[in-house]
Order: sequence, then structure tokens, then C-alpha cells
Amino acid sequence: MSKRLKKERNSFADHFSSLERKLPDSPSWLVRLRRDAMENFSKSGFPTIADEDWRYTNVSSVATTTYDTPPKASSAAVVQTDALAHVEALEGPRCFFLNGRFCPELSQLEDLDTQIQVRPLGKILQERPDEVEPYLGHYLTIGDHPFATLNTAFIEEGAVVRVAKGSQIRKPIHLVFVSVADSGNAFVTHPRNLIVVGESSQCAVVEHYLGVADGPYFTNPVTELVVEENANVEHYRIQVEGPSAQHVSALHIEQAANSTVRTMGADLGGKLTRNDLNLVLGGQGAEASLDGIFIGSGKQIVDNHTRIEHAAAHCSSRELYKGILGGHSRGVFRGRIVVQPGAQKTDSEQTNNNLLLSDRALVNTKPQLEIYADDVKCTHGATIGQLDKEAIFYMRSRGISKAVAQTILTYGFAEDLISRVGLDDLRDRLSKLLLERLPEGRFLRKTMT
Repeated sequence: MSKRLKKERNSFADHFSSLERKLPDSPSWLVRLRRDAMENFSKSGFPTIADEDWRYTNVSSVATTTYDTPPKASSAAVVQTDALAHVEALEGPRCFFLNGRFCPELSQLEDLDTQIQVRPLGKILQERPDEVEPYLGHYLTIGDHPFATLNTAFIEEGAVVRVAKGSQIRKPIHLVFVSVADSGNAFVTHPRNLIVVGESSQCAVVEHYLGVADGPYFTNPVTELVVEENANVEHYRIQVEGPSAQHVSALHIEQAANSTVRTMGADLGGKLTRNDLNLVLGGQGAEASLDGIFIGSGKQIVDNHTRIEHAAAHCSSRELYKGILGGHSRGVFRGRIVVQPGAQKTDSEQTNNNLLLSDRALVNTKPQLEIYADDVKCTHGATIGQLDKEAIFYMRSRGISKAVAQTILTYGFAEDLISRVGLDDLRDRLSKLLLERLPEGRFLRKTMT
């Protein structure tokens, strides 16, 4: 182990000691959870390219950076910025965090339906920690994901969403995490979110991770989503971090019988991004749809790892991830479908399609099936390609410039995923964000309005 890596581990140990001094009155179960996680991380450390799950993504830039605690930022720092504009026009309650701290003045939690609870985790841990004890840390196993383990060691703040049994929540719930980074030292935040959707309920939750300014920082969020019987949940994760940001996330979804989950992740920013999504279909008749879109340019790295576990019979899953990569950017997709013994009548499809806009862009894709039952229907596949030269030639012959033609084709490649977003305002926002990242996107958007 290098001296720099040792130093960084010691840095996190120092942060951990500061956290324990800061929160001396934490409940005993939480103290044990944090300490077990820190002990596990101290032994395993950061992953390297020698680890199979990390062979295509080198996180040494994270491991060798010394991080400060996040600086305090005023809400005035985000007023009238793109980060605030990103969410202000979206309908629904909003729980806002600024540099890892709950920001009540930018939150909108008044007049909530009595059937729903949206609160900052820090406040619940201070006042009524027993409410989250049965869930927090019970679904994402310590040690399976190094960065999620690190997050568990630093559980302090995030959002808690509780939807009561039989509730129909019509407005989406927005969890907003904004980082304001200047040119100073890098800092780290560990948002921890818990979403529990009661039996026969319906809701939509949107997680936003946004960056303001160009300074370096590291965001390490974990979300545990528990979906009880017959519940119906839409979950979206929108990542538009700053250009120098590093973002490593983990999402664990646990589904009960006859529940339905539809989730989508969109990665549009950051310097280095890694997402681990683990979904367990734990009850008969559960259904899941997993979509993802990632866009890379310059020297960006975007890595998506998904694992769908069919643990019960008569469940179905559909997965579609698309990557658009230009410049010297690099994308990674590794998707695993695991069908456990006894999970008969499983119906699962997995697809990863990638579009390379540059000869220097690269994608590594590895769809996988692990089947331990004999009465199943499972398929998987992946494609990597470039824009159709004949289609570009055809459009140019009709007076359309090459850049506009490329933008039209690229947008068409992504649009079928965007069109699946069930929230009108969010779908329009995602379409705008996508077009802003394409060479002639602004021109195309004008023609669409």
C-alpha cells in the first residue's frame, strides 16, 4: 500500500473520530453500525483495478485525495443559478441539502399530505431514531461495496421519505443535493437516504445531485428503497455534478410481492462517476424496470454496475441502459441478472446500447446472466456503434449541416429513454439538459418548441 493511500485512510479515520466527538449522544445501534463500517473499510480500503468489479475504473484519484469537511455555504450561493433553476420549476415537495447540510430555506416541506413524511435524517436521528432503526443499514450489506461501507461509517444526514399504507401521492418528491465548490481544498459529503413505501401505496421520488462552480469535491450517496406489497414506485436519479466532481453512488431496492418499481438514472456531469444499483425482487409477482442514460465528453468516466436478483417466482424485470460518449471519454456498463433457485417463471431482459461520437471514446460493456432455476425466460445483449453515415449524408443532401444532422441522430438515440419518464416537467427538463450537451442542441430545441 502506498504512503499516500495510507495517509488518506488515516484522513478518513480522523474524520470519523471528529464525527463521534460531534455526535456523542447517538443511539447505541447507530454507533455500532458506524464503527462496524469504519472497521470494515479500514481493513479493505479503496478498490483497485485488481478487483473484478473495478477493473475498468481507476479510483486512485479519489483514494489519494485528502478531503476536508464541507465548507458552510449560504443559500444565496445557489439562488439564481442553474442548480436552483433545475428544480424550482418542478412540481412537488422538496428536501434541499447544501454541501451535505439540510437547508430549510430552500426546502418546501409545508402542507405535506398527512400520508407522507419527508424529513432530514439528521433531525430524525436526534429526535426519534427508533423510526429508522428497522431499516437503516439493513438492506445494503457492509463490505459488499467499499464506498457504500464508507458512507455507512459517516451516516449523519440525508433524507427520509415514509409513505403510509394505501396512500396515493400524486406530486413527486424531490431530494436535492447541491455542492458549492470553490477553488480551495476538495471536500466530501456522504448523503444517506431512506425511502419506505407502504403496502398498496403509489409515489414518485426524484434524487437530484447538482454542482455549482468548478472546484473539486466528492459526493458519496447511498439510498435504500423499501417497497412493500402491491406498492408502485417511480424513482429517478439525476446527476449533473460540477466538471471537477467525483460521484460514487449506491442504490439498493428491496421489493415485496406484487410490487412495481420503475427507476431511471441520468448521468450528465462530473469528472468521474460510478453507480452501483442492486435490486432484489423478493416476493412473487414483483415487477421492475431499470433505465439509464449516461453522456460523456472530454475525459469523463461514467461507470454503471447493476445487479438484479430474482429471489422469488413469477417476477419480471426489464433493463435498458444507453451511453453516448465523445471526446476521450470512457463508459462502463456491467449488468448482472441473478436468478436464484426456486425463482421459476422468471422473465428478464437486459440491453445496453452505446453510441460513440469520437474515435477516441471507449466503452466497456459486460452483460451477464447467472441462472440457477430451470423454468425461466432471460435474454441479454449489448451494442456499440457510431452514427449512421448514410443517414448523415441524406440529411446533408437536404440542406442540413453536418453538426445539426449529428445532433438530430444522437438525440433520437436517447429520446426513447427520455420519453419513458412519467413526470412531464422532469421529462422536459431532461430533454433540455441533453440538448445542452449536444453541439447543435440549442438550435434543435428551438425547432422543437
